[in-house]
Amino acid sequence: MEFFGVDMVEAIKTIGYVGLFGIVFAETGLFLGFFFPGDSLLFVAGVLAAQGFFSLPILLIVLFVAAFTGNMVGYWFGAFVGPKIFSREDSLFFRKSHVLKAQAFYDRYGAKTIVLARFLPIVRTFAPIVAGVARMHYGTFTLFNFIGALLWSVGLTTLAYYLGGLIEDIDRYLLPIVLFIIGASVLPGVFEYWRSRKNQ
Repeated sequence: MEFFGVDMVEAIKTIGYVGLFGIVFAETGLFLGFFFPGDSLLFVAGVLAAQGFFSLPILLIVLFVAAFTGNMVGYWFGAFVGPKIFSREDSLFFRKSHVLKAQAFYDRYGAKTIVLARFLPIVRTFAPIVAGVARMHYGTFTLFNFIGALLWSVGLTTLAYYLGGLIEDIDRYLLPIVLFIIGASVLPGVFEYWRSRKNQ
C-alpha cells in the first residue's frame, strides 16, 4: 500500500516496534510530530498484528507507553518554556498557528482536550504543550493523558486487529481505509475553522 510514494506496510515492517515507538512518541512529544500519520500508522500496525507480523500484546504496550510518555514530555516542555512559546518565531518544525489552535481547543474543552486531541492531527502534538504552559494540575493531566493514550493507541490498534481478522484480503482495502481515517481526523478541524470564520 503506497502512500505519498511510500509503501506504508513495508515501512512499518521495516521499522518494527522500535520505529513505531519512536514515531508515536515524536508525534506527541516533539514539535516535528505533526508530520507523522499517527492514526493510520496505528491502524496498519494493528492489521499487521492480525496477520501475525506483530505480537498484539507487545504492540499495544509499545504504542501505549510511547503515546503516554510522549505527552508527558510535551507537558514538561510546556511547563518549562511557559508563555514564551507564543512569541516564538516560525521555523521548519514549529508553527505558531498550530500552538494557537491547540490553545483555542484547550480554552474551550479544558482538561478533556488531552483526551479529545488524541484523535485530531496537529492538535494532538501541541495540546500537552499548551496544558504545560497553562500549568494544568499535574495529577489531572496524568489521568486524562492515561485515558487518552489508552483509547487512542490501544483502542484504534485493537479495532484494526479485529477488522484484520474479520475482513478477508484486507490489504486490498487498506488505502481507502487509511484515507478515510485521515479524512475523519481532519474533518473536525475543518468544521471548527469554518464555524469560527462564520461567527466572525
